[in-house]
Amino acid sequence: MNKWLFPAVTALVVLQGCSSVQRGNIPVVDSSTRVSNSERVTANRSAAGMNNGTSQAQSLPEDSGVTVMIPQGAGATGIQTFPAGNGVAPISTAPITTGPVTSAPMTTNPNPIADEPFGGYSKKVKNLSERKEGATVAIPNEGSNSGRALLLLQKAGLITLKDPKNALATPKDIAENPKKLKFRELESAMLPRVLDQVDLDMINTNYALEAGLNPAKDALVIEGADSPYVNFLVARPDNKDSDAIQKLAKALTSPEVKTFIEKKYSGAVLPAF
Repeated sequence: MNKWLFPAVTALVVLQGCSSVQRGNIPVVDSSTRVSNSERVTANRSAAGMNNGTSQAQSLPEDSGVTVMIPQGAGATGIQTFPAGNGVAPISTAPITTGPVTSAPMTTNPNPIADEPFGGYSKKVKNLSERKEGATVAIPNEGSNSGRALLLLQKAGLITLKDPKNALATPKDIAENPKKLKFRELESAMLPRVLDQVDLDMINTNYALEAGLNPAKDALVIEGADSPYVNFLVARPDNKDSDAIQKLAKALTSPEVKTFIEKKYSGAVLPAF
């Protein structure tokens, strides 16, 4: 057996446990400077939300390699440094900037790996045609998954969005709701727990499987093979062409992995290659 098959299957299982999330901006700081035990750093944390302007002091272990992050915002003062021991590099006083962790583009294997169709489930009706006026629909409260659920409901003819292609849509973006559906927005992991309490429950495939549901059989409405929500193997620009990554990419799209997906998940997860 190809020695890369097991790592490939392992990576696939990890991908199967992932769900869509929004990415936000994370502060970026210069972590190149080490701090010795003889140094202290204080700053007036009077910026919004920072301990009402109370000065804070921090003592760090020798050669800890810890980066001291002092927010720089409206009303915040600069970093103050105390005398350091001989040979110890001073702490950088460069202002901290905010923004994405990296602006370098992520690269993807041109071949997608697997698709986990998003579906709607119910224990109160057996067909969408049985839905009643004012029925309660549970959807994820995260931007991308909320949009994914609403796009699927639109495809099923239950609602119409102001922007029919809005992947980040929320209930506020609904233009037409002829059946006056009521929406409950919950964390994705909570959705299977309310299946008995709502008329229609829009659940990510990984959580549906954990709850013992079979998307291929139990879903009243489910994404088709044309779903754009596909898992890809991604890599950093500096290692995308490495031998290990290339072997893993080849193994993940091998006939053996395709057969594994088809037998293991029986249509709940689909090979996308």
